[in-house]
Amino acid sequence: MTTSAAAPIPRAGALVAFMWFAYFLNYCDRQAVFSMFPSLKADLKMTDAQLGYVGAMFLWVYAFGCPISGYLGDRFSKRLLVVLSLVVWSIVTIGTGLVTSGVMLLAMRAAMGVSESLYMSSAVALTANTYSAEKRSRAVSVLMTGQIAGTVAGSWFGGWMADRGQWREAFFILGAVGVLYALPYFTFLRKVGEPAPEPGAKLSFASLGRSRTFVMLCVVFPVFVFGLWLLYGWLPAFLHDKFQLNQADAAFNATVFLQTATFAGILIGGVIADNLHARLKSARFWLIVAGLVLSAPCIHLLGNSDTLLVTRIAATGFGLFSGLFIANIFPAAFDVVGTDARATAVGLLNFCGAIMSGFATLFGGLWKQSLGIDRLLSFTALGYLAAAAVVVAGIRWFFPRDHVSQAAIS
Repeated sequence: MTTSAAAPIPRAGALVAFMWFAYFLNYCDRQAVFSMFPSLKADLKMTDAQLGYVGAMFLWVYAFGCPISGYLGDRFSKRLLVVLSLVVWSIVTIGTGLVTSGVMLLAMRAAMGVSESLYMSSAVALTANTYSAEKRSRAVSVLMTGQIAGTVAGSWFGGWMADRGQWREAFFILGAVGVLYALPYFTFLRKVGEPAPEPGAKLSFASLGRSRTFVMLCVVFPVFVFGLWLLYGWLPAFLHDKFQLNQADAAFNATVFLQTATFAGILIGGVIADNLHARLKSARFWLIVAGLVLSAPCIHLLGNSDTLLVTRIAATGFGLFSGLFIANIFPAAFDVVGTDARATAVGLLNFCGAIMSGFATLFGGLWKQSLGIDRLLSFTALGYLAAAAVVVAGIRWFFPRDHVSQAAIS
């Protein structure tokens, strides 16, 4: 029998708040660079293809770190891992402001991939373990909004500082905030109870492989995040070129409408899932289907609308509907895997997603002038519809058995 210690509600709420701000900084630091591409291209003499590797290098290194960090999270203290990750990635962020060449920038992005990979698996698992299944989607969805706020703030701040000729100082400031935050973060987490790791945690990779529904999620998740990171990595530059915007305005239009709607969509998706879960155990999976189907036409319009107004509307729609997916991907996985394998499950999902995300930013750079970002987004829309069909099949064929098996061991 696997059990987890439930924290008192006031402590649980504070835990989410502390984890949220760290996750916010995580995305500020990783996203700021994408709104600086025109300045980096000029100052570091980089090509579009080389800029594509800026995202790909981070994501590929991050991908291979995620399963390892998930395994460590199920074997050692999750509290220690999240603080260590924050300190190291903040130092790397400061170092990014010192680069003098494209090669140095890529090296720092690789180092950031290693340091940030330690955070996500343990953060999501620690949050999920604090809440019951009936409240889990809401708790995780609140944490996920830190990603949204960080993307907006980091992208805007990076673009604004780049327009002022101070892109290096942007990294210095962001990194310093993270280092300073580590002290109150660690002080709080020391007071949070954490169950001792289970002896059987070393078998978590094998147990996850036996859940066909989880394997299905590992196939679907990369399709979704391909589109997400194509937008994260190249939408600011795409709008900069298409509508002749400066870097700050391009970053604003590429993030605020999309991410504000995603913020709302994540919270809505978490509430709906928890409310439906008591009556329909597969509710989280059906919301994933809805997110994919409804996001598809929006991501197509993002690349193919003729006016900035329609682009903003499409970004808002994509953000709202993609939020249904983001809110439920990890809680859905927890419905079909054991408690002692949750950090590993997050790590494996992130591995699959980050590998494909790296190709999204790379292909954006390689094919920006030939195929075009607009056509890449249209192909991605078709991929979303195909992924939705796969999830529907998984709900019918795999979910009932895997959910019963998970309930029996938890």
